[in-house]
Amino acid sequence: DTLPYSIRVLFESSVRNCDGFLVKETDAMNILDWKTKQNHVEVPFCPARVILQDFTGIPAMVDFAAMREAVRNAGGDPVKVNPACPTDLTVDHSLQIDFSKCAIQNAPNPGGGEAQKPLAKLSPLKAQPRKLPTCRGHSGCRGSCSTGESDRSSGAFSAQIENTPILCPFHLQPVPEPETVLKNQEMEFGRNRERLQFFKWSSKVFENISIIPPETGTAHQVNLEYLSRVVFDIKDFLHPDSVVGTDSHTTMVNGLGILGWGVGGIETEAVMLGMPITLTLPEVVGCELTGTVSPFATSIDIVLSVTKHLRQADVAGKFVEFFGSGVSQLSVADRTTIANMCPEYGAILSFFPVDNVTLKHLKHAGFDKAKLEVTEAYLKAVKLFRNDESSSREPEYSQVVQVSLSSIVPYVSGPKRSQDRVAVNNMKSDFQACLNEKSGVKGFQIAAEKQNDTVPVQYEGNEYKLSHGCVVIAAVISCTNNCNPSVMLAAGLLAKKAVEAGLAVKPYIRTSLSPGSGMVTHYLSSSGVLPYLSKLGFEVVGYGCSTCVGNTAPLPEAIRNAIKQGDIIACGVLSGTKNFEGRLCDCVRANYLASPPLVVAYAIAGTVRIDFDTEPLGTGFDGKSIYLRDIWPTRQELHTVEEECVISSMFKELKEKMEKGNKRWNLLEAPESTLFPWDLKSTYIRCPSFFDKLAKEPVSPQPVENAHVLLYLGDSVTTDHISPAGSIARSSAAAKYLTSKGLTPREFNSYGARRGNDAVMTRGTFANIKLLNKFIGKPAPKTIHFPTGQTLDVFEAAELYQKEGIPVIILAGKKYGLGSSRDWAAKGPFLLGVKAVLAESYEKVHRSQLIGIGIAPLQFRPGENPSTLGLTGREQFSILFPSELSPRMTLDIKTSTGKVFSVIALFENNMEITLYKNGGSLNFVARRFL
Repeated sequence: DTLPYSIRVLFESSVRNCDGFLVKETDAMNILDWKTKQNHVEVPFCPARVILQDFTGIPAMVDFAAMREAVRNAGGDPVKVNPACPTDLTVDHSLQIDFSKCAIQNAPNPGGGEAQKPLAKLSPLKAQPRKLPTCRGHSGCRGSCSTGESDRSSGAFSAQIENTPILCPFHLQPVPEPETVLKNQEMEFGRNRERLQFFKWSSKVFENISIIPPETGTAHQVNLEYLSRVVFDIKDFLHPDSVVGTDSHTTMVNGLGILGWGVGGIETEAVMLGMPITLTLPEVVGCELTGTVSPFATSIDIVLSVTKHLRQADVAGKFVEFFGSGVSQLSVADRTTIANMCPEYGAILSFFPVDNVTLKHLKHAGFDKAKLEVTEAYLKAVKLFRNDESSSREPEYSQVVQVSLSSIVPYVSGPKRSQDRVAVNNMKSDFQACLNEKSGVKGFQIAAEKQNDTVPVQYEGNEYKLSHGCVVIAAVISCTNNCNPSVMLAAGLLAKKAVEAGLAVKPYIRTSLSPGSGMVTHYLSSSGVLPYLSKLGFEVVGYGCSTCVGNTAPLPEAIRNAIKQGDIIACGVLSGTKNFEGRLCDCVRANYLASPPLVVAYAIAGTVRIDFDTEPLGTGFDGKSIYLRDIWPTRQELHTVEEECVISSMFKELKEKMEKGNKRWNLLEAPESTLFPWDLKSTYIRCPSFFDKLAKEPVSPQPVENAHVLLYLGDSVTTDHISPAGSIARSSAAAKYLTSKGLTPREFNSYGARRGNDAVMTRGTFANIKLLNKFIGKPAPKTIHFPTGQTLDVFEAAELYQKEGIPVIILAGKKYGLGSSRDWAAKGPFLLGVKAVLAESYEKVHRSQLIGIGIAPLQFRPGENPSTLGLTGREQFSILFPSELSPRMTLDIKTSTGKVFSVIALFENNMEITLYKNGGSLNFVARRFL
């Protein structure tokens, strides 16, 4: 009764899966004794299912295909190599914005603060069937348009995939997809045909694999709307739903009371093969929510406020569980939005136990009465149902963090890190401070005399002036927000009021709307706000991750040149969860995370150097100043529209459409052979070299002798710095490789799309333009090859070291491996020849990923670092591993200068030692089949 609910889920799993080998009786007893055993013992956890997204899912499936071949070559039966638990793979990260509608194409007016020609006033759908408003020329609408001339500029530029037909908001008749979506879909299937054929082969050959085809929705969204069971019912046997996935947003499902978190492809593959995840029995931080939310605060504001409190509480590597009177005031959409951000504040997961609010949501989401009754009865029987009455007893937690919802005001986050919150009313002054500060985690170090510089630029026949703080990317994207109708509707209603007032967006701003699923477009359309979003340039560009993972379309050349010419600190504003420097575009140095309505507001303003309280967004048709408060939708407006437009039928219809797939996917041909027929000419799918030295028995750990330092890095090196992501730069090592294969830059595609090719991914490792290697002294994906003294691309230097038979290591500071994109952040360094990483501290998941691929994570002793030890990184290092390793044992390192110092080998348990001795989890699992 006193255990946190999340620990109860671990306990149930240990009891149900106890086999005396992988899960022992002592494991269950340790979990039951959580209060005294937390942080002191390792426990296994067997998730009920696995979810993959295609960027990180394809290397997992390629590894499975390669493992089949390796097992066959070693004398085993390849047919036995199959996922042991239900595995869903969502193809959602392939979308790139090749085509987008630039804002206000039909109006030469520069937008922003200048008035536009009045539009015929559009209204959202009203509950008055006999008096529908006039349809003003909605292209393709088959309704009865009795009056008004065609006005395409104010038409419903709404879009939808084949799965869910979009409806004209005036006649509720289907409207065809616009050219934008169709072109992007055609490009996606064209450039990714090899990958898609591989996925389809996987779905035919492997047991327990289900593929969700492209243009259906994002992994975390599909997980919420379609895949989540809450309670598994297998042949009348009930157990809790739980999941691990290769998407960092997997934690979103904790808002539904489903225990789940993101892991790397290496760990996921082990789970898919029936092995439990091993974790230190975690501390559980209770986050008590009290009070009520301000009308102007959105779920994003709540998320960022909770993020700040939990970062200050140091919850890294811990579970977070929410309780208190404020919890019942949050919808499931609010909860999943909060749970989604937990990787950004370092927690393993953020759990909201199932309660009455959850059950009401499940009813709207299509659970039938019998399923709901069984779910409620089962969860109450095993004490996994939270009673939201004030008299109910709350669990005991490791510590409690209190958050008053009443104190939360609107925030954005940036300009370089998601944890750096800025109150909207302080945004102008904070950006000014960033211009003044030295270059670093927030500063840009712009000389005072240049802070008000402007650069004139000609675009589409008009002259504009760019200055520091100008907005050039504004993206309402799929991450975090699509599950919350009130937040997305707020953006639409704000756009409606803005257009009706005469405001517009400058045409050079790269605006886009990328919903996470067809349901989002459905309710934006049926509420009548989609035409207004489109009028401001926020037209649906497709379904999947785009801007958030660096797949935004290039800025217009004139704008790029102007930014570079004036050394302008241009800004991107997006409603996602990732804003690391240089992620969106190499010339956009300041990136802010904001709620969808604020993304629209900053796009209209055209700059982040604005005080919304005292400065207008622009002038309206009547010449009066329009302030943000004049067009911000009230909570009552949002509630009314949400009730009318977001109905349970949307969930039901979407599920039906998803199960049918789409025409392009259904017609795609793929082989059916037991082993995948590798095409040696392919630049997308390649058999990796992880199993090249597979033997039936592992060898003992080998010493690392006379290793050079490949990279000497500082603090807070993220997995974005390490792992390949985004577009492939034309001057990069990966580009040189693809060019040698006969490809043109137009055919390069993105790193994410080529994660099935280890040759491309290895060359893209440490290729981030913002990588700061102390050997080089400035941001660049370069290093020094010490035997020759040459400055080379990181891959080229590593390749030389490997040809010379010289091992390499990495020196780093604190918090090495922050962020997501974790799989290739370990695989890439391994294939570069990295034998060990020596850092002051690690992000927990990345540390385990290094072990999972066969790289030793070594840590300086407390108070020591390269500087205190007098290391330059130019020495050679020798590390002796004893034949018998033990958790957190001390190792001695000797340098070529004669210095000897001790480090801690960060193996936390015997399972990690076993994996390291086997050369990583892939080889360990493969040996189980031999």
